[in-house]
Amino acid sequence: MKRPRGLVCECLGPTVCPDGAANGTCFTQPGGYCFVAVEEVLDENYRVVIDRTAGCLPPDESGFMQCKSSQVPHQHPKVIECCMDSDLCNRRLQPQLAEPSLDVTETPGVRGSGTNTPTLLVAAALCIALVAFLAAFLLLFRRRRRAGKRPPSPPAPHTAEVSSGSGSGLPLLVQRTVAKQIQMVESIGKGRYGEVWLARWRGERVAVKVFFTTEEASWFRETEIYQTVLMRHENILGFIAADIKGTGSWTQMLLITDYHENGSLHDYLQTVVLDTHGLMTMAYSIVSGLAHLHMDIFGTKGKPAIAHRDIKSKNILVKRNGQCAIADFGLAVRYVAERNEVDIAPNTRVGTRRYMAPEVLSENLDVSNFEAFKMADMYSLGLVLWEMCRRCATGDKAQFVEAYALPYHEFVPSDPSFEDMHAVVVAKGIRPPIPARWISAEPLSTLVNVMSECWHANPPVRLTALRVKKTLAKYNTETTIKLV
Repeated sequence: MKRPRGLVCECLGPTVCPDGAANGTCFTQPGGYCFVAVEEVLDENYRVVIDRTAGCLPPDESGFMQCKSSQVPHQHPKVIECCMDSDLCNRRLQPQLAEPSLDVTETPGVRGSGTNTPTLLVAAALCIALVAFLAAFLLLFRRRRRAGKRPPSPPAPHTAEVSSGSGSGLPLLVQRTVAKQIQMVESIGKGRYGEVWLARWRGERVAVKVFFTTEEASWFRETEIYQTVLMRHENILGFIAADIKGTGSWTQMLLITDYHENGSLHDYLQTVVLDTHGLMTMAYSIVSGLAHLHMDIFGTKGKPAIAHRDIKSKNILVKRNGQCAIADFGLAVRYVAERNEVDIAPNTRVGTRRYMAPEVLSENLDVSNFEAFKMADMYSLGLVLWEMCRRCATGDKAQFVEAYALPYHEFVPSDPSFEDMHAVVVAKGIRPPIPARWISAEPLSTLVNVMSECWHANPPVRLTALRVKKTLAKYNTETTIKLV
């Protein structure tokens, strides 16, 4: 008979407690179960330890089957006990893992026979050796599988209190414990890759991107790019750690980065009007980050050239000082100079259609030529500059400004298809319109020339990020921003 109300259950472990709390209580739905589970897991030093969790299960069939799952073999030894007779009933549950049995089964007629004792001893020794071999093989397999899911990283130093030396986040051994220390606060955004949370780590606010399980390739690639040697730059989103967290039933892939309260440039421009100084501060910071990304640094531990492949206002964050930081490297590609080849990660994502260069829309981009990827980034940068110029006020009293809009908003639907974008950008050669006020006002007129060259139909004609950075450098005298 189901209870008319839910149960109060004890919960242990941040993966099962509400809001990621370390311990406390949870509430089931009517007819739900309280459970306690113990499982053998590997810690950071690959030692087998017993992990105990407790919490709530739903009343449906899946919850019932979860309670009965101890009756079937598990690859990782696990025992679950459930109860539903009273509140906090799982406090008294003490599930125990079964002791491994090494007894040798005796055949009829052999038991008690003194003449076959040597045979039994030999058989027992062989069985023990076989079990030990299988246990060692299983442990090695589990280690390798765990290692295969870990993000790539430069070699971890001996101390866990300093950075990795590459400027690209914490040492690997520290990263592996960060997920256990994160306290989720609230969801601040969702996208096709997953969800972004505001969280706290050691008293500081951080951003945690939680990837969908179908986006493992994006998580792995972004982690790989962030941990590139010499990647850190003030105009590239600061990377802290990456980790995989979960139980036998679910997995979360986490990417922990700096948190910027102003959010994305796309959201920021919808509510904030810029003056010319603030516009140029933002523009210079964005192209500075892109120039660092595109640049290769030679040396013993040099930095490869990287192309972003998804430059857009939603992937650029606004910092408190008015500068910007480029984020989201799930589609990035690297140029491996030693082998003269482009390292393209296997990824089902293809970028954002609205910001795709003409050669990408027409499927003429030469994927073996790394310069082609960089020029596609520059086309997208031109569209971002256009978005920013619309929100920059001009005139004697700064009375002239356009409402925020996405590129090509008047030509294509809100979610354009490849065919929509190809018809406008490639077939008709249309580009976003330039208001007359931009041409007559500095420094907007300079940005008009820059964006026009960036979105040229012929990729080799487009400006490089370094050229744009040098053009805008004369306007970058301060780093603070004024809002109108």
